[in-house]
Amino acid sequence: MATKNTTEKAPRKSTTAPQKSAAPKADAVALITPVYTMAGKKAADVTLPASVFGVRWNGDLVHQVTIAMQANARTPVAHTKNRGEVRGGGKKPWKQKGTGRARHGSIRSPIWRGGGVTFGPRNDKDYSQKINKKMKTKALSIVLSRKFKDGEILFIDSLSFGGPKTSDAKKALTLWGGIKGFEGVVSKKNNCALIATPQMDSALQKSFNNFGNISIDEVRNLNPVEVLRYKYLIISKPALAIATLEGRQNKKREQK
Repeated sequence: MATKNTTEKAPRKSTTAPQKSAAPKADAVALITPVYTMAGKKAADVTLPASVFGVRWNGDLVHQVTIAMQANARTPVAHTKNRGEVRGGGKKPWKQKGTGRARHGSIRSPIWRGGGVTFGPRNDKDYSQKINKKMKTKALSIVLSRKFKDGEILFIDSLSFGGPKTSDAKKALTLWGGIKGFEGVVSKKNNCALIATPQMDSALQKSFNNFGNISIDEVRNLNPVEVLRYKYLIISKPALAIATLEGRQNKKREQK
């Protein structure tokens, strides 16, 4: 009589992978960076929102928004006149038949010298592209996050001059160039830095007018094309600037 096999089979291992805990949202991550004075000395630390300065890079979106903004800012200049716009040519050059020459109705025909141009560039061509506000806001956050990751954003607690003086602006740039990672503020000749302030100050703007590699604009006017054009981004009064940038994000979320 055959004996039964009493050995028990080993239990099968579960093939399902253990469930991972949900990744924390970007807003939950705190980014801390130092804030400097006009003299280039560390004053305090500021916590940056990850929704603005901690967004993952998306090159396709940045490229799409940048190309669209450049196309929308394009102003067609080249313009040629067609045969209806060229002056003269109202009279028929010669009679239709009997001369032995080819028939012509106007000396301003495109085949005549001095006539109209066929298929030439026209200034009425529209190069604009549609771009959503959410895409533009998202692209700005991506660019700011990349700038912050590369160490190209400098936060200044307060930036103001008693009057429009280029010497004061040059002194400030020299002091900022002493900060580690921002030596190029002094040495870079082209597209050096973009200074963003919560409100435009005429004395500050006139002080930097003589620097062709420095530009000044308000924080609310920042856009991906302008931020990418310059190597460094200098933000004055970080608390107000961050509030303005976060206001864009909150407005975008409310519209969803």
